[in-house]
Amino acid sequence: MSPNGEYRFGIGYDSHRFAEGGPVRLGGIDIPADVHCEAHSDGDAVLHALTDAILGAAGLDDIGEMFPDTAGEDEGRDSTAMLRAAIARVESVGWKVNNVDVTVVTQKPKLSPFRAAIKASIASSLGIQTDGVGIKGKTNERMGWIGREEGLGVIAVASLVRRDSEAV
Repeated sequence: MSPNGEYRFGIGYDSHRFAEGGPVRLGGIDIPADVHCEAHSDGDAVLHALTDAILGAAGLDDIGEMFPDTAGEDEGRDSTAMLRAAIARVESVGWKVNNVDVTVVTQKPKLSPFRAAIKASIASSLGIQTDGVGIKGKTNERMGWIGREEGLGVIAVASLVRRDSEAV
């Protein structure tokens, strides 16, 4: 626990429509599917929501400020690299990721067979243990655009701890 209680929390959200042809990239892992997330980058909605949560917790601008979807050099960009760049920015202002929790709302694909791989991928990118990463898959009970399998949504929460107040 942080000796002086300096923690911050951020919430991130992202959604993407599906387009034909897989795989779906979520949490840095390619999941076999007949669709993928349509996006300017690689479409990893988990890492996009997580990046926004981490940046928000540090009081910084969002992923769109760092990687505008109008920038040609960001087309097809790897979201893991984007997340790592955001972490470097957060660390440069004195914060470190403590833990994260992510909920993916989708009818398909099912995440449970890939949960351990997603947790390991995210933990590696964040420089934390896998027990500091929560990943949950939820359906939308066939309601709305998610229920009609038109896309997916992701909600992420991140906690940061002041770097100079980490527990020893």
